[in-house]
Amino acid sequence: MTDILFAEDDADIREWVSVALERDTCRIRAVADGAAAVQAYGEKRPDLMILDVMMPKMSGWDVVGEIRRRDKVVPILMLTAKAAESDKVLGLGLGADDYLTKPFGLAELRARVAALLRRAGVSASTRRDDDEFRFGSFKVSVPKSALTAKDGTSQELTPLELGILRFLVAHRGEVVSRESLLNGLWGISYTGTTRTIDTRVAALRQKLGSEAALIETVYGSGYRCRA
Repeated sequence: MTDILFAEDDADIREWVSVALERDTCRIRAVADGAAAVQAYGEKRPDLMILDVMMPKMSGWDVVGEIRRRDKVVPILMLTAKAAESDKVLGLGLGADDYLTKPFGLAELRARVAALLRRAGVSASTRRDDDEFRFGSFKVSVPKSALTAKDGTSQELTPLELGILRFLVAHRGEVVSRESLLNGLWGISYTGTTRTIDTRVAALRQKLGSEAALIETVYGSGYRCRA
């Protein structure tokens, strides 16, 4: 059974979402503030986290920062009443994998949860030592979600960064639009900001260092893999 850690200070929303996801055979651990979310994570690592942004004791952003210092892989979905693109980009930049703006419908919540679990499940179901691919001079390990250079130094990849690399390699040489990347990674029709991809590509380029140009920007169109 899938274990989901859900942090939301509004009791009505907490119950509404918990009941809905439990019907999808998920085990929900619901807490009312950010500090409790960090404590619950420490007691048992969940398969997925859902975090409200505006919470007492610790905000959702603070929780994401704390969790990402410990765990680069666990999927994190943020719930926010803030509609400004800058707020969403901030959360994604801190390490969240997706977001929903309040008010939201249960159908969309279920779809995003299912998509995040599906992405995480692909990695979990292919945990073999030889499950890796090359990206330029780098070796990318899917089970470890890691990018390893020729000198042996390794950097962790977020699930979305790993997904972007795999998608670009699968479409090597093709111009891939931001929308295609988003829809391909989430497995649903994504209606959010394409800044999600731009932010993650910028982070990937930093990790690639001198080989950053392997991810080429095709202005007005998207990205192309030159690895």
